Amino acid sequence: MIEVDGGYLESGGQILRTAVALSAVTKKPCRVFHIRKNRPKSGLALQHLLGIQALAKLCNGELEGDYLGSEEIKFYPEDIQAKDLHVKIATAGSITLVLQTLLLPALLSREPIKISFDGGATDTFFSPTIDHFRYVFLKILEKMGGKFDINIIQRGYYPEGGTNVEIVVSPSKLKPINLTERGKLNQITIISGASEFLRDKKVAERQMAGVREVLGKLKLPLEEKIEYYKTSCPGSQISLIAEFENTVIGTDNLGKLEKRAEDVGKEAALELLKEQKSEACLDKHLADQILPYMALTESKNQVTVSEITNHCKTNIWVIEKFLDGKFEINENFISWVPKA
Repeated sequence: MIEVDGGYLESGGQILRTAVALSAVTKKPCRVFHIRKNRPKSGLALQHLLGIQALAKLCNGELEGDYLGSEEIKFYPEDIQAKDLHVKIATAGSITLVLQTLLLPALLSREPIKISFDGGATDTFFSPTIDHFRYVFLKILEKMGGKFDINIIQRGYYPEGGTNVEIVVSPSKLKPINLTERGKLNQITIISGASEFLRDKKVAERQMAGVREVLGKLKLPLEEKIEYYKTSCPGSQISLIAEFENTVIGTDNLGKLEKRAEDVGKEAALELLKEQKSEACLDKHLADQILPYMALTESKNQVTVSEITNHCKTNIWVIEKFLDGKFEINENFISWVPKA
C-alpha cells in the first residue's frame, strides 16, 4: 500500500486528488493521512468526499474513512469501467476540483465516460474557473491526445452553487509533449461573465473595462465576450486566454462583494502580463495540474512553466510515489524522465 502524508509541503486537497487518481490508474492501493492538515478546516470537505466516492464507483473500488472531516482514507481500486457518473453537490463546492480527481482515470477507460454534475460551482474561490479548465487545461490535454466534450447547461457561483454541467471523456492514449517555445501570439480571448442578477449593474461590461485599462494600449489581438447567465445566486468571473502557435496560457478572477468590477478585470489582465513576461509555455496554475498526465506517457516530456510553485513540488512528490520515473527541474524547465 502506498503511504501518502497529506500534510506534506502544500498540504492541500491536491495531494488527495492526485494520490487517489494515480491509485486508480496503477491499481496500487493507497492510504492518505493528515488530509489537509495545515488548513483552517482539516480533513475532507464535501467536494473532496464526493470526488473520491465518484472515483470509487468508476473503478469499483473500496473506500475506508470516507466521511466529512475525515483526516485519513484508504482506497482499494479495481478495474476502471465505463459508466455514467452522476455527481450531486448540495453546496458550492468546485466541480473543476472534483474533475481533477476523475479525469485522469476516465481518460484511460476502454469506453467513453459521461460525468454529470447537479449542483456545485463552475466558478468559485481557490479553484480554476470552468473557462480556464476548458480553454486552457483541456486544450493542453488535447495536445497530449485527450478527447473531451463539455456542455455547460447552467453556471453556479458561491454560496448556492446550482451548476448543471456534463462532460464526456473519450478513451485516449496519452502522448508526450515538448512545450518549450510558445511561438507567435495569435489571440487573447477575454470572457467576462456574470449572473443575470447583475446585468443592471453592468458587471460584465465593467470587468471588461478593467481589462481594457491594462491591455487596451498594447495593440494586442483581443477578442471580447460579454456573457450573462441564469444562476441560483449573484456572481461573476473573468478569464483571459492567450493562444500562441504552440501553447495556451490563461488567468482568471472572481467578483467579490465590495470589490469594484473594474478591479476584478484589471487584476486578471495584470496577471496575464506577468505570465506573458515569463515566456513560459504553461501558466503557474496549469503547471502542477499537467504533471500527472506527463508522467503517464512512455517517453520523456519537457515543459517550461512561469513559476515552480509549492503545488508543483507537492504534486511531483506524490506522483513519484506511484510511477517509475523522475521529474527533473532546471530553472523554469520541468522534465519527466521514465525509468529505463
